Amino acid sequence: MINAYREYWNNMTVMNASSTRAQYWWPQVINYFVLALYTSLTGTYKYIDFMSDGSRVIKEWNSVTIIFVVLTILIWLANFTVRARRLHDRDHSNWWILFYLLPVIGNFIIFITLILPSKQQTRWPINQSDI
Repeated sequence: MINAYREYWNNMTVMNASSTRAQYWWPQVINYFVLALYTSLTGTYKYIDFMSDGSRVIKEWNSVTIIFVVLTILIWLANFTVRARRLHDRDHSNWWILFYLLPVIGNFIIFITLILPSKQQTRWPINQSDI
């Protein structure tokens, strides 16, 4: 679990490799825990207003919200690349990420693809652990 999370951050800009299910899902779980812990300890929820249309508005910019935004951006970038590596492990192209543009069904397709086991033979022999 710790190795998967360390590899997640060390390879946050690598897209031309593959990731196993554990290398994808452990960092997802840990990141949700880290963001929830940071939000509860710092009171970030006081400075961010969640709108009814799903958007967020930052009511006050301070060090707490700036750190939260920077952390969120870094996690988004690392998630984007690990998702591409996970798709490679399933023997799919990075272009499959565009399924997210389809409302609801796109998220469902990608989610199912990411939880399926690795393919035995893939075009991506390099695993993120080997980098």
